[in-house]
Parts: sequence; C-alpha cells; structure tokens
Amino acid sequence: MSESWMKHDVDFLGGRRLRRSRATAWSRAMVRETTLTPADLIWPLFVIDGHNERTAIRSMPGVERLSIDLLVVAAREARDAGIPALALFPNTPDQLRSEDAEEAYNPDNLMCRALAAIKSAVPEIGLIADVALDEYSSDGQDGLVRDGVILNDETIEVMVRSALVQAAAGADIIAPSDMMDGRVGAIRAALDGQGFAATQIMSYAAKYASCFYGPFREAVGSGSRLKGDKLTYQMDFANSDEALREIAQDLEEGADSVMIKPGLPYLDIVRRARDAFNVPIYAYQVSGEYAMIELASAAGAFDRSAAMLESLWAFKRAGSSGVLSYFALDAARLLGK
Repeated sequence: MSESWMKHDVDFLGGRRLRRSRATAWSRAMVRETTLTPADLIWPLFVIDGHNERTAIRSMPGVERLSIDLLVVAAREARDAGIPALALFPNTPDQLRSEDAEEAYNPDNLMCRALAAIKSAVPEIGLIADVALDEYSSDGQDGLVRDGVILNDETIEVMVRSALVQAAAGADIIAPSDMMDGRVGAIRAALDGQGFAATQIMSYAAKYASCFYGPFREAVGSGSRLKGDKLTYQMDFANSDEALREIAQDLEEGADSVMIKPGLPYLDIVRRARDAFNVPIYAYQVSGEYAMIELASAAGAFDRSAAMLESLWAFKRAGSSGVLSYFALDAARLLGK
C-alpha cells in the first residue's frame, strides 16, 4: 500500500468510519436512537357474547374474537408480558343492532360487561373503550343516518351517552373513533360533569378513510352491513395539513392523547404530528397492515417476527409514543426476553 493512497484515504474519510459503531451487538445497542419495549404496546381485543367462546376472523389469521371469560385470561397474559393497556371492541349480536344504535348506551351491553369483568379481575391494566356507533348500528356507519346523510350533532349525543356508561363500567380511557366534529369537547364536558374527571380521552384525531380497515370490519361485524361509505367524515388520504388541524381541534377540546390511523402508510402524519404537538401521539397498526404481514410471512416472503418488530420500531422512530397492534402480545414476549 503506497503512502499516497493512505494519505488520500485518510483525507477522503476524514477519519470517520460509521461502520465502527455497528460492528458489535453491544455497540449497536449503546448507540441505538429509538427504544421499543412492551410498555409501548397496546393490544386491541375483540369481544363476543357467550362463555368459553372463541371464533376465528377469516381475514386476520391468528386473531380471534373472545368471550368475556377468555378476555380476562388474555388481560392477565398482557399484564404478565408488560403490556400496559388493552383496547376493546365488541361484536354486538345482530338482534341488538338498530338504526339508532341504542345498544351503545345500554349499561349492560357487551362492552360494559367486558370492561367491568377485566377491571375487577386485572385492575392494574388500563382499559381503552372504543366509542363509535358502527359496532351497534344496523347500517355499519359510525354515525346516525337520516335520508342517506350522516348526522353530526345527533351522533354526538348518542356517543356521549355511550362514553358515560363505559366510564361507569371501568374504562380508563374513552377513545372516540368516529371523526364527528366536536365530539371530544362534548364527551369531556359530560365526563367532568358526571364525576369522571379522571377518565382520559384518546381521540382518533386523524383517522383516514382507508381500505386497510377491511379485516377489522369483519371482526366487529360491521363490514357486511355497511351501507355507503365513510368519506364524509373520515379523512381524505391525499391530505396531511388537514390532519394537523383535526389534531389541534381535538387537543383544544380536551383530548389527553391523539391517534393516527392507519399506521405504516401514514408515518409522515405521525412525524408531522410529533413535530407540531408536544403531546402523547399513538399510531394504530390496523387490521389490514397486520394481515399483510401475516399472509406474506405465511407465503415465505420474510420472517414473521423480524417483520413484526421492524414495523413496530418504525412507528417509534417516526415519533409515536406507543402503538396499538394485534402483534402486541407476541412482540411483548419477544422484547421481554
């Protein structure tokens, strides 16, 4: 090796070799910029009526709807794995669904019974209750419908009543997922007025009209009955500035944290929200994202665990405070090793 080559090499590199810090596992861990732990994960679970009942979800391999007794078992597993909170979604029996979604505010509905059972058996785990009408309506819409029009203020009145029975049943966080204007302020005022000032609100502040929700709609039984679309209230996926306006409005109305949904296709929104707002920001790795990873790994396209963890790390790297993911339990167990 000539002296001239050596001089050129040092001058060109300036003495910097970025690979040095990547050479060993201990060094990579020491300089890692982003962390991912079980405490960053929220596990969404689907509840059905019955006892010792579990039903498969065709489009979500490995995910099942669980009766309340099995949901309690799942809650214990989550707690033991270090997961701090669960997000619950009911599959309301067909005979209890209606145009006016009255079952949403029945204090003995499936959601409320599930909340009460888990809170009694596993009080140390947080419970996030979804508030929207698609799980109770006969038309699969998140809002009340009259003559083909989604009604905003009338929907909020029902959602407020739903939030109150959920808080009374043990919900620690109310999560309105409907995208109606003004619902966060109305729910906050009602919770405070009825003695639930400690109950948090995690707003689905930037929820896009997405095809990635398909498996979820199968899971809660709303997809097959959906009439029309949700384009007049869920966000246009061509927009990002609008997301910031939605988030700002929900925070002004009293949201304690906000959510971006879907997740991986919207990491730019997560990043913009993190840069704009100094608040807890969550992302939802939705059912379609889960299904893509599951089906691709089953086809041999890549390793399931590696894809699962890489995707979850991407959420944290983009700025998420935490992630709602159907992978939560598997990921928590891997991370806890």
